[in-house]
Amino acid sequence: MGDIKGFLKIKRQVSLYRPVCERLKDYTEVALLPSDERSQEQASRCMDCGTPFCHWGCPIGNYIPEWNDLVFHGQWEKAWQLLSLTNNFPEFTGRLCPAPCEYSCVLGINDEPVTIRENELAIIEYAFKNGYIKPKAPKQRSAKRVAIVGSGPAGLSCADQLNKAGHNVVVFEKDDKLGGILRYGIPDFKLEKWVLDRRLEMLKKEGIKFETSVEVGRDYKLAKLKKEFDAVCLAGGCRVPRDLNIQGRELQGIHFALDYLVQVNRKIAARRITQKVTTFGIDAKDKQVVVIGGGDTGSDCVGVANRQGARCVVQIELLPQPPDCRAKEYPWPKYPFVLKTSTSHQEGGERRWSVLTQKFMGKDGQVKSLSCVKVDFQKDAKGCPLIKEIPGSEFEINADLVILALGFTHPGKEGLGVFSCGDMRRGQSLIVWAIFEGRRTAHHINKYLSLPKKV
Repeated sequence: MGDIKGFLKIKRQVSLYRPVCERLKDYTEVALLPSDERSQEQASRCMDCGTPFCHWGCPIGNYIPEWNDLVFHGQWEKAWQLLSLTNNFPEFTGRLCPAPCEYSCVLGINDEPVTIRENELAIIEYAFKNGYIKPKAPKQRSAKRVAIVGSGPAGLSCADQLNKAGHNVVVFEKDDKLGGILRYGIPDFKLEKWVLDRRLEMLKKEGIKFETSVEVGRDYKLAKLKKEFDAVCLAGGCRVPRDLNIQGRELQGIHFALDYLVQVNRKIAARRITQKVTTFGIDAKDKQVVVIGGGDTGSDCVGVANRQGARCVVQIELLPQPPDCRAKEYPWPKYPFVLKTSTSHQEGGERRWSVLTQKFMGKDGQVKSLSCVKVDFQKDAKGCPLIKEIPGSEFEINADLVILALGFTHPGKEGLGVFSCGDMRRGQSLIVWAIFEGRRTAHHINKYLSLPKKV
């Protein structure tokens, strides 16, 4: 490292965001890209530790200390080259990944960890800005054809890897536009869609073919797909939402989180093209909104509801409130169960923990409130967790609009295939894991295609 005492001289600087009063008026990305000088300064905090556990914490094994050192020395192009060896889409992970690498940073034992995710984003955006990233089609093509079903991060990374290996890749997407969860499940204030489209154009120029509005198994029979392609990879994502089947579920005004986010993303995309203000199908304006589910998707719904002009927003979670710092049950370098406050939470709303929703109540077919009770988590004789309702803790929350952000149960199960990756294989997970899954599946598909055919 250029400065072996950098971590002693420089303190971690928190990410920069647009002012809340400004960003609530639009869907433009809330995070601000740091200056090159600040990124170099923050990169100097990387310790050159003997055993870099950030490698262990990162599902795709990014060469973090190495490219931090290159950034510190101003060798941005080399940093990008090293980053691109392990990560197909740093512009996505640099914006969306919860950065398990940072929780594994050795510096985090007794200080604040290195700003790894922010440095990663700085590298890829510097590379785009300075023209380092150009379409590069493979010099030779095999005669093999591969079909990728699903254009989310897992499908795209698998397609990218197989295309680089020289195979002829076609990606099928059932939606009208490419990107899967990146386009329709992530709000623009976290990932503006020009970032996605920029990468998609690059992949197209490199030779990957894309077919939209094609649902494999219905519009395109799997038997035909397997006949026309040498290998098939299912990367359809985890789209079947977990429901809350309690009394009053049939009332109007109760929606799944993904339905809410998808329609908002579609409306925002249409508005940017036509420059017209259109009404939303599920609109939180002047409503009392309750989001059930305390994860990232629930947080995204909070951010959308605030931008739509909700009268108030309450997010409730069944689990107890996590601690502010790492608990003994999650020692370094494990990913800790700690309280996370997103930019959406900073924009307004109330969070409640250890809350069980017992029933929905309404009037004239429309939801009006939730009947809830506080719960306590205990353990039985075998150490298994038990949920106990606390007597006398019953209460109600008024609600004109309820969003169910309870995660997903499994992918759609129409048809079967040969290979699978991403959420469709490992279950609902992180974008960085999706990229890893796509890369690994591409490796195995490539090995399969290289086998001699039996005669």
